[in-house]
Parts: sequence; structure tokens; C-alpha cells
Amino acid sequence: MKKVVTTILSIFAGLVSVCGQQDAQYTQYMYNTISVNPAYAGSRGVFSIAALHRSQWVGLDGAPTTQTLNFHTPVSNKVGLGLSIVNDEIGNGTNQDTYVDAAFSYTVNTSREGKLSFGLKAGGHLLNVDFSKLRNYGAESNLPNIDNKFSPNIGAGVYYHTDHFYAGLSVPNFLQTEHFDGSDTNASSFLAEERMNFYFITGYVFDVNQRLKFKPAALVKLVRGAPLQVDLSANFLMNDKFSLGLAYRWDAAVSALFGFQLNDQLMLGLAYDREVTELGASRFNDGSFEIFLRYEFLNRYKRVITPRFF
Repeated sequence: MKKVVTTILSIFAGLVSVCGQQDAQYTQYMYNTISVNPAYAGSRGVFSIAALHRSQWVGLDGAPTTQTLNFHTPVSNKVGLGLSIVNDEIGNGTNQDTYVDAAFSYTVNTSREGKLSFGLKAGGHLLNVDFSKLRNYGAESNLPNIDNKFSPNIGAGVYYHTDHFYAGLSVPNFLQTEHFDGSDTNASSFLAEERMNFYFITGYVFDVNQRLKFKPAALVKLVRGAPLQVDLSANFLMNDKFSLGLAYRWDAAVSALFGFQLNDQLMLGLAYDREVTELGASRFNDGSFEIFLRYEFLNRYKRVITPRFF
């Protein structure tokens, strides 16, 4: 029990230390690309709306939960628009981050199949920290709260894809915002700092045969003051309907993924993570779960005959 309490308290200690905060993480990042790269907007060629919920470290009181809602669509052969909303919470509401960003992309053809997109995003971040909701286990806390502090956000990215390959590089937040406690102006007194997160994503779809496709994929995330995150995954798509896969987050977790294309428009995705760290061996941690839904508005001119696997 002491280890569990120590783990939870160490999570919140990150709020009061001078360190870089990381963006929310997703196991099904390959279906949630616009949340980290605005150049993805409109790349699917149809109006696409997607929602994702993640419950991390189920069984630990106050463990993180994340919800995302995004939509994007092409408005011409070259221009795409989108909107992304992310809500990230930890400690039963002690720390809550909400991001709302509008995305714009411009695409140029580089070959018969290749397309290169440049993306920009603009929006804002709302931070709320309420330490009165934190169980202090008998300890008195004099930490000051942050009440719905708003900070602007701009980001950019590039995204290249063909029918079988994709790669993207992005920085979702260029503005490094410091959230002060108001006691003084020293850099050591602020509660949290938003730092730039660098993302690189890539993947390739192999046609094993007419009914089976195989896609290895990777995501690399880098932020100063935090460990390098590397996510590797391998998924099989059968009959353009069912997808099964495994993923590994470097020195963190192993994951199982399942997807089902219910019809031409609606897709369901599920994922389960199990920590490979000491936290994963805790009897209070039942792993992490994700559920993903995507709905695409198709018409007879833009019907997906062979659904894209990314």
C-alpha cells in the first residue's frame, strides 16, 4: 500500500516541480493523428469525426483519464480544416487540462500517389488545479490552486502519405507557458510549465494477400525534462473489417489492439495496456483501457472501396 500511495503522490509532485509536462498519450495514436499533427486535417478525403476515451491504471484512485473529440474534412483539393478537443484529468479532478485547437492544412501533390501536407493549429489551453480534491493522507497542504487559467497555443506539422506509407513531424505547442502560484516571481515558484512536445509518426501497409494487410507503425515523442517515449505497433487488417495488433511502449507498457469496421462509415477500436514497470505488478493496477469510435460521412462520389489503414 505504501508503494501505491508513493506512486500517486509522485504523480502530483510533478505539478509542483520545475519539469516539462507531457501531452496526453494514446495507444491508438494511429487513429487519433489530428490531435498531435494539424497537417493530418482532411487527409482522409471525407468528413471524419472521432472520439476516444482512455482510462489509465484502472484500480488506482485518482489515476489519469483522457477524452478526445475531433473532426476534420477537406474543403477543396488542397485545403483541409479540423477541430480537436482534449480533456485530461488526474486525481479525481485535482488537475484538469482542456485543449481546444482549430487546424488548417494545405496539401501539394508530390507524385501520382504522394501527397505532402503542411499544417497549422491555433487555440488555447485551460488549466485548473484544485488541491482541495487531493487526498493528502493526513498531511496539510498549503499549495495554491490554479483556477481555470487560459493560455494560448499555436502549433505546426508536416504530413506525407501515399496509399501505403505515411510519415509526419509536428510540434503541437510552440508557446511554453509558465503557471505561477502568485507568491513571487521566481522561476522556482511556478506550479507547472507547458513545454514543446515533438512528435514523429510513421507507418507502412503491406498487402500480404487480397484479404490480409500488415501495418507496422511507430510514434516518437520528445519533450525536455521527460523521458523519450517510443511507441511501436504491428497490426493486421483482415477483409478490410477486422484489425488485430500488439504494441509496445518503450520501458513502459505492452498493449493489445482490436478494431472492427462495422460498415463503410463506422469504426470501433479497443486497446488494453499492461505496465511492464513495477507499477504494473501492483494489485491495485488493472491496466489501461481505450475505446475509440470514428464515423465518416460518405457519399456515392467519395465512397471508400478499400478503407485506408491509417
